[in-house]
Amino acid sequence: MFTSTVVRLTLCGSAFAGSLIVASESLAVWPQWRGPLNNAAVPSGDYPIRLSVEENLAWQVDLPGPGASTPIVSGDLTNGRLYVTCEIEGEDALVAYDLSGTEVWRQQFGPRRESKHRNATGANSSPVTDGKSVFCYYKSGLLVAVDTEGEEKWRRQLQEEYGADTLWWDLGTSPVLTPAGVLVAVMQAGESYLVTFDRQTGETVWKTQRVFERPQESDQAYTTPALVETEHGPTVIVWGADFLTGHDPSTGEEWFRCGGFNPDNTPMWRAIASATIDAGTAIVPFGRGDFIGAVRLGGRGDVTTTHRLWTAQGVGSDVPSPVVSQGRSYILGDKGEVACLNTKTGAVLWRERLPRSKNKYFSSPLLAGDLLYVFREDGVGFTLRVSDDSAPILSEHDMGEEMVASPVPLGDGRIVVRTRTRLYCFSGENRR
Repeated sequence: MFTSTVVRLTLCGSAFAGSLIVASESLAVWPQWRGPLNNAAVPSGDYPIRLSVEENLAWQVDLPGPGASTPIVSGDLTNGRLYVTCEIEGEDALVAYDLSGTEVWRQQFGPRRESKHRNATGANSSPVTDGKSVFCYYKSGLLVAVDTEGEEKWRRQLQEEYGADTLWWDLGTSPVLTPAGVLVAVMQAGESYLVTFDRQTGETVWKTQRVFERPQESDQAYTTPALVETEHGPTVIVWGADFLTGHDPSTGEEWFRCGGFNPDNTPMWRAIASATIDAGTAIVPFGRGDFIGAVRLGGRGDVTTTHRLWTAQGVGSDVPSPVVSQGRSYILGDKGEVACLNTKTGAVLWRERLPRSKNKYFSSPLLAGDLLYVFREDGVGFTLRVSDDSAPILSEHDMGEEMVASPVPLGDGRIVVRTRTRLYCFSGENRR
């Protein structure tokens, strides 16, 4: 499986406004949190089995401040840039590096907001880029756009303009690019909404309510939307408040909604893990890690009874988002359970149990070819080789520091890992 070395990747947020990009060894494209296709998967390549500082470290840098976001990458392997948000001197900040680990520039945008959770920071959300601008969102409510040289283009303060943050915990959603602009989902207690801003000017293109009357805390979500293709054309998919909804990216109009994820109106079922989409199917973690559901995307109005495909209980994830690729859904549970499901039927193909630990898995996994990379909150990670019947552990590695960001692939087989205060880049030289 996963034998293709060159694949055409539709860049969500830029492809619908432009062209297709061919991902090959000459490109290093990871423009948003979960990659070009929102599924945290890349085809086969010479990716490393071990991530070892002693054996195959390409470079390492100390960040100028803490953060929890996943880096993004834009450009080719010669002139590409890696962007990462963090806190610097008590302010929201963005740092740009070239792909050899040399800092190119940094920008500070103003006072950060204190985090609540021990693993969180004011810089939890990943930036997103269209190759011309970088858009960053922070717990402070600041959404800011800069060009690729770090010059600020515009800023908006969502919490001042549209109301206070009422989430019980720390901001987790990342901005998403659509044909209309840059979209942010605010799903919280009370006033919840989707809003899109013009990429060039920062002016509001549209804003629409997304409010569902749900039990206590079940109306809150930390998930990131996805831009995908459906029968309607480009469609924004949003998971949160016990509903999966599809929206027109140009107007915010709701095209369809799918419910039934909380039929007993259970409180405290906030959504952290995002829905992951592949081949027109959304894989939706819900019920605080005890359920996984599948929804066929499309239709009009309430599609709960017509588009729910299957539900699996006892296999799920509360925090890490699934990986979905080539008909397989890979689910990492918070306590180290890993399962592979048939995306079409929901049949469990295998289950594996990672070494037990008091530490949980908050980082979303990455699939590079047949290698699945997973990390615990204490920085200990594992490389698994996945097949249709098993996923043996090939390697264990320790970053030596807290980690909740997801690993990021480069086009030449390197893997970038972000801990709370460092960036590591590992080469693929130990593949065998």
